[in-house]
Amino acid sequence: MIKFGTGGWRAIIGDDFTRANICILAKAMADKMKAEQVTDRGMVIGYDRRFLSKETVKWTCEVLAAEGIVCHFVNRSVPTPLIMYYVMKHEFPYGMMVTASHNPALYNGIKVFTAGGRDADEIQTADIERYISRVNPDEIRRTPYEDALIQGLVREFYPMNDYIDEIIAKIDMDAIKKARVRVALDPMYGVSEAALGTILISGRCDLSVIHQEHDTLFGGKMPAPAADRLGLLQNFVVDKGYDLGVATDGDADRLGVIDDRGQYLHPNDILVLLYYYLVKYKKWKGPVVRNLSTTHRLDAIAEKYGETCYEVPVGFKYISAKMSETNAILGGESSGGLTVTGHIHGKDGVYAASLLVEMVAVTGKKLSELMEIIKEECGVLFMEERAYRFSEQKKKELVKRISADKELPNLEPFETERVSYMDGCKVYLKGGGWASIRFSGTEPLLRVFCEMPLKEDAVKLCEMFERCFEL
Repeated sequence: MIKFGTGGWRAIIGDDFTRANICILAKAMADKMKAEQVTDRGMVIGYDRRFLSKETVKWTCEVLAAEGIVCHFVNRSVPTPLIMYYVMKHEFPYGMMVTASHNPALYNGIKVFTAGGRDADEIQTADIERYISRVNPDEIRRTPYEDALIQGLVREFYPMNDYIDEIIAKIDMDAIKKARVRVALDPMYGVSEAALGTILISGRCDLSVIHQEHDTLFGGKMPAPAADRLGLLQNFVVDKGYDLGVATDGDADRLGVIDDRGQYLHPNDILVLLYYYLVKYKKWKGPVVRNLSTTHRLDAIAEKYGETCYEVPVGFKYISAKMSETNAILGGESSGGLTVTGHIHGKDGVYAASLLVEMVAVTGKKLSELMEIIKEECGVLFMEERAYRFSEQKKKELVKRISADKELPNLEPFETERVSYMDGCKVYLKGGGWASIRFSGTEPLLRVFCEMPLKEDAVKLCEMFERCFEL
């Protein structure tokens, strides 16, 4: 029952996310590391604030220790990108992070990172699943945690300062200090406050924080920085006159932003802002990478500045791989994750938020102003998103119709330019519009994305797919 999706293994606590399955995964990782002869460095392991996260790390350490593998345990809840950074910086073969990211509170999960601090790709996760299938649960051995600690097979440490210093070195802190940017931060009961709060205070920002306490139920909401969950942050920004509001998801690898007018900036807007800032103000040269469900406004900016926009399937491992291949300077996805060249090979909401604050400081412009300038220079596209739940029987039907039968709705009066089945189905329309339909890799959802020059056309496209597949 341990299956890896686009964001690692995620499961409902007490259902498939159990101590027994966690120990099976740990044994599989130990077997894989032994087979690859990479046990000498050991494994870096961290966790977030979810229910059973710390206990999960300890159970994992007990199994790995029994196999003679040293566990470097980050012994306080931390952002996922910190673990990725540490695996990269200190050249570990593998790292693990206990988190279900932005999923509801009843979920937990484990992300696996490979050499270079990268998300495990589909080849690696398939290999891990093969090792899992060979594990005999009755043969799993465990060394009690305290004994492993005494024996040096578990080494507790807390590298937060290293991670913070790495980001500060890449940000124009002098510009931020001079601008005295006013920032409201919403960690959404997650793990970003220690890192991002320290960076912003070091930059002499006027900082206020909400929802910083530890709550494994995340205030009764999903810890995803989506528009419908940031009402309090919006009010806070407007009422108190802040320059921007920043929200991060449960493990701080994604972010959401509220501008100076209290408007929610979609992750697509954040990507557009940052790419524009990097090529226009910082004078960086290089392409941008996005997944197939992310705005084509990035294509327009790239074209304007003589660069290329590359499209990849959904899953950040594809973005980081394409960035390395093409020397891209920015990569991101419409769900809120992005990375910038020269940092880690994965999503980092802490670094992205720091760069946004730098942008406000360096340009001397409000986020709302910058968005209007970009619209004037690069045009406008409107995106409509829909998500649908389904029964197992309905999923089988939809998989057949979409992937096998390659069924499509009648899209008239829109003209189809081409169709791609790289990941689900994506229809490219003449005139710059597009629509995609695919199954989520992290939740039991079917997602439809449509982007058009006119908002009403984007809505109309979504409705065409709804009617066709009876969603």
